[in-house]
Amino acid sequence: MFSRFIPKPPPLAAKARVYDLKTRLDWGEPALTIIDVRDLNSFNHCHIQGAIRMPLDSLPEQVLSNLELNRDIYIYGESDEKTAEAAAKLREVGFKKVAELIGGLAGWQAVGYPVEAISAVVG
Repeated sequence: MFSRFIPKPPPLAAKARVYDLKTRLDWGEPALTIIDVRDLNSFNHCHIQGAIRMPLDSLPEQVLSNLELNRDIYIYGESDEKTAEAAAKLREVGFKKVAELIGGLAGWQAVGYPVEAISAVVG
């Protein structure tokens, strides 16, 4: 018998490649959150489509007040080091499913995946 299906993406890992996240998004599983911990100007200039911005200095408090501890989270910052720092902060407060997006935005853009920008208001 031949059956056609979209295979389920691999489980969340502590470090994720950009195509791991893209595969998961393409699979259509909505139970994940993408967090960008870069500064506001960088976020507004360009970010991964669907990402939300949460500043690194208040990250644990913001995430705890907005997401459940069992939520799958993909996180990225200005560098892999900042990404690791942000992920460590979330793990310290009880988040178990946190994936550091290796290469962050630059890696995402390098393979042509979709990004968003927030246009400046002229007035």
